[in-house]
Amino acid sequence: MNSILKIKKKLADYCVYQDRSHWEVEKKIKEASYLNEEEKGEIIIWLIQNNFLNEERFAKAYVKGKFNQKQWGRNKIIIGLKQKRVPEKLIDIALNEIDEEAYQATLEIVADKKWNSLIENTAISKKKKLISFLIQKGYENQLIYDLIKIKYSD
Repeated sequence: MNSILKIKKKLADYCVYQDRSHWEVEKKIKEASYLNEEEKGEIIIWLIQNNFLNEERFAKAYVKGKFNQKQWGRNKIIIGLKQKRVPEKLIDIALNEIDEEAYQATLEIVADKKWNSLIENTAISKKKKLISFLIQKGYENQLIYDLIKIKYSD
């Protein structure tokens, strides 16, 4: 089996195991430094044509996984997708997959769980810690402040 076929097989396996962004696959191809640019391009095209590499599918899977499994907010998901060099248009398409009611419910669940675990002397310091935590999880400031005002005000 020639080296290009081996690399195609290896990269196909890499993409089948978990959806990948184009940038991740290109990074992996660069490890095979003996390939010229034309060969690298040929491999990328082959992966796309055979549906091993699909950046929209990757973006949607990333959003779904980070939201459902890690309970990340939109801001943190966007940062993660940008780090993987996913185009803005695909980021927007993928984020539209998040149901607004589910997003709000998840924010409340995450906030309640954190609120109940905080041991602070004052309500103000408890709120500050909660706000910092929710921002770090990637939730939008306005949603956080609205939630704090409704649920955790005296």
